[in-house]
Amino acid sequence: MTNQALIDALRAADAVQFGEFELSHGGTSEYYVDKYLFETDPGCLELIAEAFADKLEGDDKLGGVALGGVPLAAATSVAADVPYVIARKQRKEYGTANLVEGRLEEGEEVVVLEDIVTTGTSLVDAIEALRDAGATVERALVVVDRQEGGRENVEDAGVEMEALVTAEELLADRD
Repeated sequence: MTNQALIDALRAADAVQFGEFELSHGGTSEYYVDKYLFETDPGCLELIAEAFADKLEGDDKLGGVALGGVPLAAATSVAADVPYVIARKQRKEYGTANLVEGRLEEGEEVVVLEDIVTTGTSLVDAIEALRDAGATVERALVVVDRQEGGRENVEDAGVEMEALVTAEELLADRD
């Protein structure tokens, strides 16, 4: 898959929107990438899962960041035939009360999947939760890097981050 194929798919799913948007970190933006539109579109999800699967090495386990990274991890898990775990944003107060759901062995290598990175806070929180649960995390794959400091924050946590598409690429030929 080329970056342009994914960009075209994101646009076709109306996942790239323009206007005035408030972002989760409290800032504003003139564009918004709606993860729910691209993650619920089978064509987009398939392209993303195949692209992520192509970037895996050996028997990497996947880690999906709740909520947006979970469908990405599930689809990539099927495409690559590898298991995944889910990193919750907060510990639930019932059942097992785990921050990480699924089977995870001490020292197991996990590649974390995330939808969109702006500041990287959610991704870094998930990395820390996975590490606290015993995982070794050195890589993260994301769909869109908004290029607003997230990559640097993720790398400061000792994790290499690779994006399928950057904001610069996504907005390059905006009409």
